[in-house]
Amino acid sequence: MRVDAAFKAQISSALMHWERSVAEDARSRKRAAVALTILDEGWGADLGGIKNPTQQSESPAMLLTRRAAGLRKHAGQWALPGGAIDPGESAEEAALRELGEEVGLVLNPDRIVGKLDDFVSHSGFCITPVVVWAGITEGFTLNPAEVASAHRIPLTEFLRPDAPLLDSIEDSTHPVLRMPVGDGWIAAPTGAIIYQFVEACLRGRTTRVGHFAQPLFARS
Repeated sequence: MRVDAAFKAQISSALMHWERSVAEDARSRKRAAVALTILDEGWGADLGGIKNPTQQSESPAMLLTRRAAGLRKHAGQWALPGGAIDPGESAEEAALRELGEEVGLVLNPDRIVGKLDDFVSHSGFCITPVVVWAGITEGFTLNPAEVASAHRIPLTEFLRPDAPLLDSIEDSTHPVLRMPVGDGWIAAPTGAIIYQFVEACLRGRTTRVGHFAQPLFARS
């Protein structure tokens, strides 16, 4: 895989034929959008301790952040850039706005490739994942109030044979989904959204993820 026109066309085609699942009660919930951003791996992607060789790589990666330690909710956790949808905004507009505000990556609307399924979180948000094509990019300008660090995670990391990890939890008939990354992991909802992207856009499978449970720490 490379960050090139052919790979972008693959993702675009997959999402064009994707029959998106929309939450039935989405309008009555708090709305949020996240930017699932595809870009180049850059100079040595950092997996939280595992680094690739320090040379330029145009292999495709996904942009993930570590949330700032001072945030009231979900401090320090892995996240996709995103947040609440403002009144009058579309999910696409909110995702691009948050991408610019959090990591300084300002992209035009024509970089939007499509959307994945809504994910209703235990905290009451209906999250719409917006897939964004950034392509070859330079560095980021982080907003320290929101973001502790930004990471270019190679897409191959999400194709590991141990992904996804599924754990039972007492208060749900469905398992908690986690996506391994480096020596750690990313839990649902972020992990579930990543897994659906991998299934839909890299493997060509129709895989739903809205039923997966979230760990207790992610519910506040």
